[in-house]
Amino acid sequence: MTEPQWLNPEERKAWLAVASLMFRLPATLESQLQRDEDLTVAGYMVLAMLSESATRECRMSKLAELTNTSQSRLSRIVARLEKDGYVIRAMDTNDRRVVLARITEAGIAKIAAAAPGHVAAVRAAVFDRLDEEQVHQLAAISRTLLGADFPHLPE
Repeated sequence: MTEPQWLNPEERKAWLAVASLMFRLPATLESQLQRDEDLTVAGYMVLAMLSESATRECRMSKLAELTNTSQSRLSRIVARLEKDGYVIRAMDTNDRRVVLARITEAGIAKIAAAAPGHVAAVRAAVFDRLDEEQVHQLAAISRTLLGADFPHLPE
């Protein structure tokens, strides 16, 4: 058995910071959305991606990719949003094997109400603490770590 390649002190320090961020940031944003809008981060992302679509709809498989979630988890998220009247699902009329998620007018109103508070929370937790160069570095590092598995991320 080969000896593990342990992290050096600088790598360990960086890893502990990243690990802390992975837990703290989602909890902070989830808390704000739950408190202010009764939405999860995942629910918010679904509504945001649908609202940004020119047709206000998206294939469920593509929506899973855009929201960085599994198709089974996305189905549960969309089911809750459907129950709340924010999203409807329907078969694609051109391909009956494809399920589309479509944002409703109530969903548009919900994302419009939620967006200002969410953006303020994201700014306070991330961007207000970084200078312009650090924002570029954060984007570049994130894209590098995510790799080619996330081609939908903007350059």
